[in-house]
Amino acid sequence: MITITEENYLKAIYSLNLDRNGKELGTNELASHLGISPATVSSMLKKLKEKGFIDYKKYGAISLLKEGETIAFAVIRKHRLWETFLVEKMEFTWDEIHEVAEQLEHIKSKKLVDQLDKLLGFPEYDPHGDPIPDANGKIRGMHKTTLENESVGKPLKVVGVKNDSPAFLQHITQLGLVINSKILIKSHHEFDGSLDVEIEGETRMVSQKVAENVYVSPNL
Repeated sequence: MITITEENYLKAIYSLNLDRNGKELGTNELASHLGISPATVSSMLKKLKEKGFIDYKKYGAISLLKEGETIAFAVIRKHRLWETFLVEKMEFTWDEIHEVAEQLEHIKSKKLVDQLDKLLGFPEYDPHGDPIPDANGKIRGMHKTTLENESVGKPLKVVGVKNDSPAFLQHITQLGLVINSKILIKSHHEFDGSLDVEIEGETRMVSQKVAENVYVSPNL
């Protein structure tokens, strides 16, 4: 039997190991992400290793083994399906759903999750643009970069966010930067990294912090 706390650790390890460019995940970083002490994290990592969920040596890198990855994918699948359900069926906004989905993601019934997936029409992405693992644990990819790394004059569309905090999502919603928004970079400002961006035909200034936290892909 796996506990909710153990599921949260495995999900965090999976998420933190994405796009690291070879940098190893350590105890202090995981502790900071979870908001708990390194000593508490070390104790839990020992338990997860004993259960065969992770590969970990004291002061070394933390990574998921196959069984741990399977559990992490299942939790992420439930989280993203519940987020989709809350937006599509319950009229929540995308800045309201994360905390509720954090509670719902620990429901154990596989039949419920599979029926939820069917009810929603087997969605590939959640309301934040994140891919939803399928029933077999496969996760889709997408060609995307952050807005700050794109060039002037290239037609783009918003496909996701790096920061899904309520405050950030509320801010970019006011700017018009929601999923599938059509945008065009008009100019880069070297001084502060801000951009002038045409969003659905209206020009707005976007800060560097926003630009580095919004994912875009070519608007083909």
